[in-house]
Amino acid sequence: MTFGEQPAYLRVASDLREKIVNGSLPPHTRLPSQARIREEYGVSDTVALEARKVLMAEGLVEGRSGSGTYVRERPVPRRVSRTGYRPPSGANPFRQEQAEEDARGTWESSSEQEEAGPEIADRLGIPFGDRVMRTRYVYRDAGEVMMLSTSWEPLEVTGRTPVMLPEEGPLGGCGVVERMAAIDVVVDNVVEEVGARPGLAEELLTLGGVPGHVVMVVERTYYASGRAVETADVVVPADRYRIAYHLPVK
Repeated sequence: MTFGEQPAYLRVASDLREKIVNGSLPPHTRLPSQARIREEYGVSDTVALEARKVLMAEGLVEGRSGSGTYVRERPVPRRVSRTGYRPPSGANPFRQEQAEEDARGTWESSSEQEEAGPEIADRLGIPFGDRVMRTRYVYRDAGEVMMLSTSWEPLEVTGRTPVMLPEEGPLGGCGVVERMAAIDVVVDNVVEEVGARPGLAEELLTLGGVPGHVVMVVERTYYASGRAVETADVVVPADRYRIAYHLPVK
C-alpha cells in the first residue's frame, strides 16, 4: 500500500456508504452479502467482513438475527438548545435542560445520597468520599427518550435544607439557580464542556441505540463565587440530536 492509499476494507466501506447516502441502498434494504461484496469488489472474506463492521460501527447498518444486515433508517437530527441563565421556570426540569421556548416533554427522576468518587469530587472541589446527592433524570419528547442526565450536589451545601432533594419540597424542580438562591447561595457562573464518546450499554438501552453508537456528553457545573454547587452529565444520542447554543452578545 502506497502512502495515502486507503486500506481495501475502507475503500469498500466508502463505496457502500456512498450508496447508502445517495439512496442507491435505501433504508431497510439488505446490505449485499459477504460473498457478494467479495465478488463485486474482488476482495477477501476478511476485507468484506471488516467493511461491514465499519458501516455497523457508524450506525448506517444493523444486523438482524438470522436475516442479515440491513440499512438503518437515518433520522433527521433535531435540536437540543442550550443557553446561559434562564429565568425561573417553575417546576419544569425539562425546560432547565432544553431551552427552546416551545419545549414540552416529560421526565422521570430519582435521588439518593452517595459518596463522591474521585472525578465528581474533583469537579465539585470537595474531598474524595464526601457525601453528595445524586439525581438521575430520563427526559422524553413525545414519548421518545431524548436525553439522560445525572447531577451531583454537595450535601455540605444543601444538606439539611429545604432544597436537599432537587425534585421534592417547596422548590422541587425549579432548577439549580432558583433552588440555591432559596438558601442564600447566589449562582453566578455556569461552565459547559461538550464531548463525545461511545454510549455505555445501560445508556444505549434507555436511549434506544445500538452498541457502538456515539453519544454527546455535556459536562455542566454551576458555581457560586467560585465554588461548585452542582455538576451534571447530560447525555444525548449523537445520531438523533444536535446541541445548539444561544449565547448573548454583550
